[in-house]
Amino acid sequence: MKILLFSDTHSYIDETILSYCEMADEVWHAGDIGDFSLVERIQEIKPLRAVYGNIDGEAVRSTYPEDLWFEVEGLSIWMTHIGGYPPRYNSRVRKVLSGRQPDIFVCGHSHILKVLRDQERRGMLCLNPGAAGKHGFQKVRTMLRFELQSGKVKGMEAIELGKK
Repeated sequence: MKILLFSDTHSYIDETILSYCEMADEVWHAGDIGDFSLVERIQEIKPLRAVYGNIDGEAVRSTYPEDLWFEVEGLSIWMTHIGGYPPRYNSRVRKVLSGRQPDIFVCGHSHILKVLRDQERRGMLCLNPGAAGKHGFQKVRTMLRFELQSGKVKGMEAIELGKK
């Protein structure tokens, strides 16, 4: 299954992002969606899994959860907007991870692209796609693309969308 992962669009989407959506089997949005019309545009192209972020209003929050747990290709995934990364998870995430641990942990919020493994948690893969939108301090807009196949993550690719 081909996955396109991004976050922190802050209501911004362009034809480049949408063309990458067309190449994916599923699109994952890790929060700070912004205007609800953005998710409607994505859903016209591909299935979308999303969580709300701290800037999202009632329309997004009433449609998408804060935490989304799901399984794809034999891998358990937890997606939330504000999470941190190893070893600096926020306190809410640390508490959840003490009782339940996914194979892949996805978050956004920082606007900093990170792909790393948490060796203290069975090598849990931690993904933050950076920010695909134009709002924030990041200099380059980014997202991630990868494949999930029979319990494995393959072909991880960081995509640079240009300067904001």
